Amino acid sequence: MTTQTRSNASLEGVASAGRALTLLSAFRRGDDAVTLAELTARTGLVKTTIMRLAISLEEHGYLTRIPDGSYRLGAELFRLGSVYQQSFRVESYVMPALERLVVATSESASFYVRSGEHRLCLYRVDSPHRLRLHVRQGDMLPMDNSAIAQVLRIFGAVPLPPEAATTAVPLYTGGERDPHVAGMATPVFGPGESFAGALCLTGPVTRLTRDAAGAAGPMLLQVAADLTRSLGGVLPTG
Repeated sequence: MTTQTRSNASLEGVASAGRALTLLSAFRRGDDAVTLAELTARTGLVKTTIMRLAISLEEHGYLTRIPDGSYRLGAELFRLGSVYQQSFRVESYVMPALERLVVATSESASFYVRSGEHRLCLYRVDSPHRLRLHVRQGDMLPMDNSAIAQVLRIFGAVPLPPEAATTAVPLYTGGERDPHVAGMATPVFGPGESFAGALCLTGPVTRLTRDAAGAAGPMLLQVAADLTRSLGGVLPTG
């Protein structure tokens, strides 16, 4: 085999791998099975190319073809996702983000996820002020009407409800759970557009006023966007 032939074969292999990854990336949050026609529309690849790639991907467990001719993601991707989750320390990305917020705002910063009808404080960095809300990592709080719970409820829904596209973030509430406490929150996303959790600032209502929240809002949004990118996520487009 000549050097030119080997080079051409290598380039073709790279192109084929790229097309295979394009095909896998065409699957979206909320998809069950996707038709060949829809995959063609999403990827720009011709049907014969998709069918050829699908055969190889099926053999390796990345795709499954169902009887009606449509496709769904295969179990091998779930296995790889589990390996990724086990090797990926979310804490190493979230904690620096929280510390950055506390330095910038002097209010307590936390990262919450939803657990059934409760919101769970996964990570937290306290305000340097002596007057602050005493919530600890691992605390479970109700899914009330606080800014944090609203973000978890709206952006954690699958599929995203229409109100997600019209909800201005960060959300701010004062005195919803405790008359002395105010909070503001915005969503953080993981791989693709998967919801990761709520990034928030909390403080006494006498200090974290609506005006103070307005001043801190751009910083909270910037840190949330940076954290989303660090987690391999993208902000929803619709």
